[in-house]
Amino acid sequence: MHLRSAGSLLTFCLALGLMTAPMFGATPPSKRRSIHKAVATKARTTRTAARIRSSNKVRFTTAAFVSGRTGSRVSRLGSRRRAPVEHWTTPNYADSTDGDLVDGEDLVVRKAAVEALGPLNGTIVIADPQSGRILSIVNQKLAYKSGFQPCSTIKLVAALAGLNEGIIDQDSLMQTGAPHRLNLTAALAKSDNSYFAEVGSKLGYDRVTRYAKLMGLGEKASTIDEEKAGHWPAEPPADGGVGMMTSFGLGITLTPLELADLVSAIANGGTLYTLQHPRTLDEMAQFVPRVRRHFDFAPLIPNIKPGMMGAVEFGTARRATFDPNAPIFGKTGTCTDKNSPTHLGWFGSFNEIGTKKIVVVVLLTGAGKVNGPVASGVAGAVYKNLAQVDYFGLGIDALSLGSTACCR
Repeated sequence: MHLRSAGSLLTFCLALGLMTAPMFGATPPSKRRSIHKAVATKARTTRTAARIRSSNKVRFTTAAFVSGRTGSRVSRLGSRRRAPVEHWTTPNYADSTDGDLVDGEDLVVRKAAVEALGPLNGTIVIADPQSGRILSIVNQKLAYKSGFQPCSTIKLVAALAGLNEGIIDQDSLMQTGAPHRLNLTAALAKSDNSYFAEVGSKLGYDRVTRYAKLMGLGEKASTIDEEKAGHWPAEPPADGGVGMMTSFGLGITLTPLELADLVSAIANGGTLYTLQHPRTLDEMAQFVPRVRRHFDFAPLIPNIKPGMMGAVEFGTARRATFDPNAPIFGKTGTCTDKNSPTHLGWFGSFNEIGTKKIVVVVLLTGAGKVNGPVASGVAGAVYKNLAQVDYFGLGIDALSLGSTACCR
């Protein structure tokens, strides 16, 4: 019986006693006042107890949801109040420089990247897109792993494949759910899942696979011995098919080095290099770029650049903006890698200002509050830090950028 019902019954019984009292003899006035007081006190106590129990249920359920912990007490609250359970083992914060080998790194670039990443648990890969030379890798242990789900960064592959196969063009509109119709630029900038799921479905698994492998997915991107290659699935995922591959990257694993290599090819106009990370003075003196292949669809690359710029200007990567006169091109990715398990925040990007062009790839991992927009803010801080020391050769007064927010 609920407390509120019990209290009402008690009140009714006591009141009934008062009503029937004259049948068995008069009740003295002082005793009637005592009975009325007892009834009122009991009713207040009952209502208060009910509120406390209800409040405790809400507080306990909320706490269990936030902390990700549920126990036997939660189960006693009933299935309708049971909180979702998360089992994330990857922390949001870590010393991401622990164990890194800095020999051969561009120390100016590395300093900018380390400061931008701060205490976040993630990795940053920075490369020269004109040669394939790696300038710095922060958190090398994470960068050399066999990869994570690429999330929405896979949309770069889908966009280029769709353009080359004539399924889409830069300006044609596609229905992405009433009443929305998007062109390629808006779909990339906003990272529209329906748009790229439709592109993938029209391409089919075989064509998506051919383009993905042409762009380096599923193979090592560098000459680094410790690097492990990502994985390309032998068939589309049963849950969602090719559309889930080309919108969320489901079933695929991508490494930060593979994404840096792909974005470098987009930045330089269609040449896929083998990334190299010279460590000694001799290796640096003898460095020669290694071309793996040229994209035969290179003339179509300019069609996706407005969408990558739009991501930074008005889309999912707005936090990367640090100066409107220093445009950045990029693509975010946000999803949950259930195999790890961890939340992921990706951002692959490049700049087109000054005498030095770089590719900056950020991958963040963690238990929560990890996403592509946050990763884009980290990359924006890298570009800002380098601009402040005039790394790009623009002659910019460092103080002119001092008050500009890099991570809005």
